[in-house]
Amino acid sequence: MNALIPMSHNDLCMVAVKWLKRANGAGGPGCHVAVSECRSGWTGEIPDAIGFRCAGHNDGSTVVECKTSRSDFLADKKKPHRLDGGLGNWRYFMAPSGLIRADELPDGWGLLEVNSRGHVKAVAGLATFYQEGYGAVQEQTSIWRHNSDREREQFLLVKLLHRVGDAEQLNRNLKAAYAEQARLGQLNTELHDRLRSTRLKAYTGAEP
Repeated sequence: MNALIPMSHNDLCMVAVKWLKRANGAGGPGCHVAVSECRSGWTGEIPDAIGFRCAGHNDGSTVVECKTSRSDFLADKKKPHRLDGGLGNWRYFMAPSGLIRADELPDGWGLLEVNSRGHVKAVAGLATFYQEGYGAVQEQTSIWRHNSDREREQFLLVKLLHRVGDAEQLNRNLKAAYAEQARLGQLNTELHDRLRSTRLKAYTGAEP
């Protein structure tokens, strides 16, 4: 049997992005947008992974910092944005199982452990309540919430949108696609009604 290769920092970042997009019912924060290692300013914080959710009581931003060594985790607390603000309304460290203890976490931070197969287990933080239902999550949301640096998060999102392309053209294309979807849906309903009426007449001779 081949030995399992330890996960690299990049591997953990990819796992973190997938976890950020996971729905609450599946143990994740249900972010609509999630990216890895995107700069939040020319000299700003570069989160290993960050996601944004814009629906529900726990809407906001979630940051995941990925650690593959004890030294990296211990050095993290010295970063300028850890001492003064930072990104993320909810914040987590993600590390291989056993690397970080829950009692070592900074105030308000959660912990996500990843096993050798890439499975994520929430050990501390709001995520430990995601599968306990709406009431439990709602109660815990404000307890774990941080005040995030909104200006740097806006910078990050604008840069991402700029990379995607012309925002207005994308907006127009989406509007056209939604309108066409609605038109086709209505046409499908009309054709279904006509087919039903034709079959009824053919088999029974009765009016619908």
